[in-house]
Amino acid sequence: MQLYYIRHAQSANNALYIETGSEIGRHHDPPLSEKGVRQLPYLAALIAGGNPDAPAPRNDPANRRGFGLTHLYTSLMERAIQTASAIAAATKLSLEGWIDVHEHGGIFEVDEATQTRRGLPGPGRSELASRFPHLLLPDDLPEEGWWNRPYEEEDALFVRAQRFLADLLARHGGSDDRVAVVSHAGFYRAVLRALLGFSTAYPHESDGQLPVYFGLNNTGITRIDFYEDRRAIVYLNRLDHLPDELIT
Repeated sequence: MQLYYIRHAQSANNALYIETGSEIGRHHDPPLSEKGVRQLPYLAALIAGGNPDAPAPRNDPANRRGFGLTHLYTSLMERAIQTASAIAAATKLSLEGWIDVHEHGGIFEVDEATQTRRGLPGPGRSELASRFPHLLLPDDLPEEGWWNRPYEEEDALFVRAQRFLADLLARHGGSDDRVAVVSHAGFYRAVLRALLGFSTAYPHESDGQLPVYFGLNNTGITRIDFYEDRRAIVYLNRLDHLPDELIT
């Protein structure tokens, strides 16, 4: 199995932070920004393209011949669905929602006075089906909102990252599937740390852990190949599809 972990294009919250350096005024489930929408055609063209005349080294480590995706999953957060929808349209692949690949925290709002984070329901089955009719929804997606619980703390994030890796292997392990997951930067860091054997989602120097972080730009692509006896990180945060002015 090959896993292609793709971060969503720039969101309105990403743009807000770049502009103001603050999360004041953040949206609990932001859409893409204007620049994020402009990033989509470049990402979709890369994923859907490829050069059949390119040299074909073993396993095509640079994806010169294309990606040949067999499965496409997305977080149920709006910015991820928008991004994955562009890939689905370009590749003609079905797009399947995966609740567990959401961003750290879930759907929440922040009280600007106290900085308290309060969980919100998020969109439910009927709302998502109406807004994104091409999206295949999980069978267990409730009507009252896919999140609908308190803010997710760090320990729960790491457990979820471990669960995602186990579920990914249950679905696709031992196969030749090429799986793309459109998700988020915070969850990405937790997934990589779980994959590499760390014990927490974030570094804690007081625990004697190496303070290693993993960057992932908007529309950045990371490829990890899963074999029976090993994992191969082929590349991290690939961005060559974007012009310089659209890298965020």
